[in-house]
Amino acid sequence: MASTTTLHPPSSAMPGSDFARLSRKIADAGLMGRRPGYYALRITVVAGLYVGGWAAVAIIGDSWWTLTVAAFLAVVFGQVALLAHDTAHRQVFRRRRASEVSGRMAGAGIGMGYGWWQDKHTRHHANPNHEDLDPDLDPDLLVWSQDQARAAKGLPRLIGRWQAFLFFPLLTLEGFNLHVSSVKALANRSLKNRALDGALLFAHFAVYLTAVLWLLPPGMAIAFLVVHQCLFGVYLGSLFAPNHKGMPILKGEDRPDFLRRQVLTSRNVRGGRLTDIALGGLNHQIEHHLFPSMPSPNLRRARTIVRRYCEELGVDYVETGLITSYRLALTSLHQAGAPLRRTRVPA
Repeated sequence: MASTTTLHPPSSAMPGSDFARLSRKIADAGLMGRRPGYYALRITVVAGLYVGGWAAVAIIGDSWWTLTVAAFLAVVFGQVALLAHDTAHRQVFRRRRASEVSGRMAGAGIGMGYGWWQDKHTRHHANPNHEDLDPDLDPDLLVWSQDQARAAKGLPRLIGRWQAFLFFPLLTLEGFNLHVSSVKALANRSLKNRALDGALLFAHFAVYLTAVLWLLPPGMAIAFLVVHQCLFGVYLGSLFAPNHKGMPILKGEDRPDFLRRQVLTSRNVRGGRLTDIALGGLNHQIEHHLFPSMPSPNLRRARTIVRRYCEELGVDYVETGLITSYRLALTSLHQAGAPLRRTRVPA
């Protein structure tokens, strides 16, 4: 069933709860206010880069230098995905209608089904890193825990043995997976606006393929598509891998209160403004999970308040460098696949 909730903090937080007290501190600091100027500039820049990238393909044309533009557009597509993420969380617009329209436009620009992704992401936010409830921990290709490894069959069983070494190579398929999953979700009758999402998806595929095949000779067009989509997948996967992978995994009835559920399963990535731009604010993952509708440029300021508050409560607040976050994620994947390396029972 599709979730009918929106990507917001729960209204059920009790007035005297730890999260409610933190929420008041954040509100008093003015960090939940909209940032229209910031988003107007960011949308304008990303849209300009998007149009400029395709214009460069048309200008350069029949030359292998076009593949450098494919790499550039992979990054631009990732930035469009980050904008779709922010609009879905109503960080950009307060009203649902404006958020959905802009989110669908951004999704259409990269070939992503907005309704499918919003439903999946809403369920992730409600129960991050919960083995039974977080769709991001579904063992469809990789296994995320040793229990999943023991029960694995087919590809997860085959890949799981050495999944830590295969993780980044597999990310080259993530762009294609985004498109395939979006199309497959159109069969789910519980999703709203399936017809609209389908029309936007296939319009994207038609325009994308027509442009590439019209502007480039067939062999170069295929090379462009592979470079663009593979690098887009690597960038997309690299945006989300540091956030929860390698953090505690919940299961069964193990559901702490909202604040601890979000903080203990999330990890921040240290860095400056360039890190904020490259990761779209998702490097402040703890603050984002606590306050999903907070505009991303406010997350850095919220970090100081949240970290100090967690120290007062004695709640672990994890923050590492980017490379360390990837190392922790890969170590966790390798440990999860351990049971598959200890047995050679056929799948």
